[in-house]
Amino acid sequence: MSEGGHHHHHHHHHNQETPTGEIDYRKEEKHHKHMEQLGELGAVAAGAFALHEKHKAKKDPENAHRHKIEEEIAATVAVGAGGYAFHEHHKKKEAKREDEEAHGKKHHHLFH
Repeated sequence: MSEGGHHHHHHHHHNQETPTGEIDYRKEEKHHKHMEQLGELGAVAAGAFALHEKHKAKKDPENAHRHKIEEEIAATVAVGAGGYAFHEHHKKKEAKREDEEAHGKKHHHLFH
């Protein structure tokens, strides 16, 4: 970075560029949509596993402590995956907005 200069680095994947080196925002949007869906899937799966461990803790008193720990870890993973999905949702919206701007579509800031 140059002295006093600010650089804005958007994280674009090299395969999201057209042959002319322009960013293909539609591909970028599709990528973030896919990653958002994976985050959602991870959140649901981890949440289901947390509930499963909670049930096991009640049914298996001998190992209840271990099941409670595993439940808490799975719940933490679910929250993290949900946060990742939210992040990717934001990146998807950003790519859509950039695509609209690149193609001259008006973007009214009415609802955000």
